[in-house]
Amino acid sequence: MTTATLARPQHSTAAAKTSEFAGTGQLLRLALRRDRIILPLWVLLLSVPLASVYIGSIDSVYPSQADRASFMNSIMGSPAQRAMYGVIDNDSLGAVGIWKAGMFHTLIAVAVILTVIRHTRADEETGRAELLESTAVGRSANLTAALILSFGACLATGLIGTTGLLTTDVSPAGSVAFGLALAGSGIVFGAVAAVAAQLSAGARIARMIAFGAVGATFALRAVGDAGNGVLTWLSPQGWSLQVRPYAQERWWVLLLHLATAAVLTIGAYALLRRRDLGAGLIAERPGRPGAAATLTGVFGLGWRLHRGVLLVATTGLCLYAVLIGSVVHNIGDELGDSAAVTDVFTRMGGSQALEESFITLAFTMLAVGTAALAISASLRLHNEESALRCESVLTAAVSRTRWAASHIIFALIGPAVAITVAGFVAGIVYGLAADDIGGKLPGVLGAALIQLPAIWMLAALTVALFGLVPRFTPMAWGVLVGFIALLLLGSISGCPQWVLDLEPFAHTPRVPGQEFQAGPVIWMLLIDLALLIVGLTAFRRRDLR
Repeated sequence: MTTATLARPQHSTAAAKTSEFAGTGQLLRLALRRDRIILPLWVLLLSVPLASVYIGSIDSVYPSQADRASFMNSIMGSPAQRAMYGVIDNDSLGAVGIWKAGMFHTLIAVAVILTVIRHTRADEETGRAELLESTAVGRSANLTAALILSFGACLATGLIGTTGLLTTDVSPAGSVAFGLALAGSGIVFGAVAAVAAQLSAGARIARMIAFGAVGATFALRAVGDAGNGVLTWLSPQGWSLQVRPYAQERWWVLLLHLATAAVLTIGAYALLRRRDLGAGLIAERPGRPGAAATLTGVFGLGWRLHRGVLLVATTGLCLYAVLIGSVVHNIGDELGDSAAVTDVFTRMGGSQALEESFITLAFTMLAVGTAALAISASLRLHNEESALRCESVLTAAVSRTRWAASHIIFALIGPAVAITVAGFVAGIVYGLAADDIGGKLPGVLGAALIQLPAIWMLAALTVALFGLVPRFTPMAWGVLVGFIALLLLGSISGCPQWVLDLEPFAHTPRVPGQEFQAGPVIWMLLIDLALLIVGLTAFRRRDLR
């Protein structure tokens, strides 16, 4: 019997558990080093503007309580505004000033998901995690470092935001409540991303799962605040708003964030222990012994690679569309019958105008989600090149342009099909509720189709980055986050108009409800085409990575 064999039983259970997290500190320092620019950037962007932009702008534009009360009544009379940002609980400076910052609960979720997936599933997909775990690094160290990094960033965001709010003339208790609620939203979705990272063997699918959760919970919160308030309690973003900063704070709601994050985090560790490194719990099915007829050629291969994500994304968008169609017809009935609300309701054009405004806003948000699908599909070019699979395809009689087109076509057609089907579903549901399918369906379908030029711009921009600066192609996600911030917050951010004009969704004609203008659509389509040509030309002329 060897000395090594005799030594094995001497290892205690405690030592085994300790070794599972060995190297966490070193991996955390590595993650901080890798995210030394992007992480402080999103932390500051989601915290510093709270006092300087939101409270300051409301205090200057609506200095008196009467002014703020009138503003609050106009907002409460608009289901579209309530769906986008939530309700205003009272006419205090804090409640009115922080109202639009309710979208920060969704933005921090997007930032945290990208951070967690980047340091967990993406590292496994590229082989970096396997290289690290071949050293003295525990099995759970990578996940632990990613969660510490993301949870710490969320707490820092809440702390900086609270500190800024405390320098203004608003309630200190409300400032603390908002900071904690903002941090809570990020922590919950950090745990969601940790679970998503265990399910799929690919980072792209993991992101789609996590973003799907964000989209679903945002839809529940939006529909709840626009009409049926019960649905708000099914959403972490809704919980954060239900903390009610500056309006008799509900501190106990924060326990929902903590409990959900704890359960999801424990679940992520349990799932991690049940899978192999580099594998996902959603098993990959073995392929057929022989290739199907649809798999012949690069376009058949492209369809095989993209079809799963397109199907899942289309299903998710359709579920959101069902929610839109089911609530829009009765949106006016949810406003109440107070004199102030009735006056606003009349000035806005009555029930039809409100419904059209809600549809336009809902499909703008749907377009943002579809743009994420377009980016994800376009990033397949980068992923295939990084994994050296594109090199194998190009050794055959396949040109670079043809190979790139086999992915670009699905980045363009896939989102178009997804949002068109979602528009059709929403129109049918809306028409059934209003007993007028023929009258409602065309308008809703038009609201869906008019979003395509803006959606395609994100795909074209990703292709341009892939051709010109392939190393920075994933920065397309950062561009999308920036566009979302400008869309939601630009009107009160004090940004120059030329900066606000960079965001494509603001140029989309507001149909139904307004006259269609072809000019912005044509310009966006020309920009899309130019970006695609630039990206393809640059890809043909550069070396493979």
